[in-house]
This record gives sequence, structure tokens and C-alpha cells, in this order.
Amino acid sequence: MPSLKSLRAFEAASRLGSFAQGAQELSVTPSAISHQIHQLEDFLGVKLFERLAGRTLLTAEGKTYAREIEHAFGIISAATHLVSPQSQDKSFVIATGPSFAVKWLQPRLPGFLNSHPGIGIRISTLSSQDELDLGQFDVAIPYWPAHTSQNKAQPLIEERLRPLCSPALAEQKGLKTISDLSRVTLIHSANALTWTEYFRAIGHQNIVGDNGLWLDRSMMAIEAAVNGLGVVLESEFLARKELESGELIAPFEDDQHSIKATTYFLIKSPKAKNTSMIAAFTAWLEKEIKAHGDS
Repeated sequence: MPSLKSLRAFEAASRLGSFAQGAQELSVTPSAISHQIHQLEDFLGVKLFERLAGRTLLTAEGKTYAREIEHAFGIISAATHLVSPQSQDKSFVIATGPSFAVKWLQPRLPGFLNSHPGIGIRISTLSSQDELDLGQFDVAIPYWPAHTSQNKAQPLIEERLRPLCSPALAEQKGLKTISDLSRVTLIHSANALTWTEYFRAIGHQNIVGDNGLWLDRSMMAIEAAVNGLGVVLESEFLARKELESGELIAPFEDDQHSIKATTYFLIKSPKAKNTSMIAAFTAWLEKEIKAHGDS
């Protein structure tokens, strides 16, 4: 293998089109760049540049090598960013649950990106609270209280959970009172409240559904309810789009059949370097939550 220093000098000079610009990017002298490229040419046994009247042009071999080396450097950069996202000055990593990412965050992100051009955002989904201790994020938005000793969790969103179903199912099953849920399939999802806890909280602990369907993501459970597979105990916050479109309804609309819980929290990584971007994202996030009545 040739030296990495020689490869960096060649990649910069070939990409920028001159030894002088390559030297400026790497904070070295043009003669240092020239020396490193001479060493690389000696190692390879081919000429990479033609030196003509103060100008340097890539040879055919140089063009081929430049293309492949640029690709290789891209792979190294991507691997570094994957393992240590905070190493990139203009990158921003958000760790959150899949359902929150798909149902709420992604549809709103264009607004943030449009007002902050030139940055790259990576959404990393959390599958367990243990991942928060790894700290490979700038901002985390975990679901339910974050049990971690290394991070301070700030309450962010209060959910209202209640039974939701398709209009067709409500009509077919004649859902008029809460006891009618004993005649339907109850869809279970991994959220802040189980059906058993819900029935106990509203004083109807003897209700048992006709069948049960267990799904480990809220977005899957909401989709199942839209398709008429049963009644889901879910968040109005995550199911807002389906409620507004009429794909889902709350068959029991009075407040006594809903439960409120603070379920989403904000954690700022103590390891993050880009504190100004964290502040900008946090301000945008809180504004979006308030604008949509989710706080």
C-alpha cells in the first residue's frame, strides 16, 4: 500500500485541479504536495500528472487512479460518519423511535432543512433504552421515561390515548358503549398503556376482547386499525393524520374514555460538538409541537 499521506495529496490535487489548491486545502506547501505525488508515482511506476509550462494535467492512468481513490475516500468518510456521526461539523444525528420518526418527525423535517441549508441529518431509530447510554446522537427523543444515569430527560410531549378504529368497523360492530369492545379484536401495541391498564383506569376492568392482535410498533397498529382489523388503543398524536382524514375515528369521544400521559422526552447528548445546531433544532422542535397542540 502507498502511504496515506501521498494518497491524500494526490486526491486533493486531482480533485481541485492543481498542486497549489490541494496544498491550501491540506494546509501544506505546494512543494510538499509535489514531493508526495512524486513518491506515489515512484511507488506505482506510472506518471499520474503531466507537468507542462507550470500546469499539471492528469494522465490517463492518473484519471483512472483519481476516480478510484476518490471513491475509496468516500467509503472511508461514510464509515467514519456511520460510527462517529459527531465527527462531521455539519451533520446532525437524531435518535428516536421508528413510529415517531415516520408518523411525526419526517413529514415536518423539510421545514427545518429549508431553514438550515448545507447540513446533513441522520435519523437513527432506537430499539431499547440501553442504546441511549452509547451516546451516538446529538439529540434523542425516546418514548416513555428515559432510564439512564448519563442523560437528563426533558418532558416533551403529552399524549392522549384512547380506543380508535375505522368507521366501517364501528358501524359493523355497533360500538356505542365501552362494554361493546368485548365483541371486537383488540389491537395491542408497544405504547405507554396496555388494554388491561386502560380498562382498570376507566373502571371497566372486566372487559376482555373477542380476539387479540399484538404488534410491536405503533405505526403498524394504527395501520391495522385503518384496515379494519380491530380497535387499537393508541395516541391521537400519532394517529392525527388518520383521524383528520376520517380513516380512523374515536367511537367513544368523551374525555372519560381517554388517558393522558407524558410519553416523549428530549435528551441532548453531552458529547455533541455542534451545540448551536442542537439549540436550533430544539427551538424548531418545541415550536412545531406547540403549533400542533402536542405539548
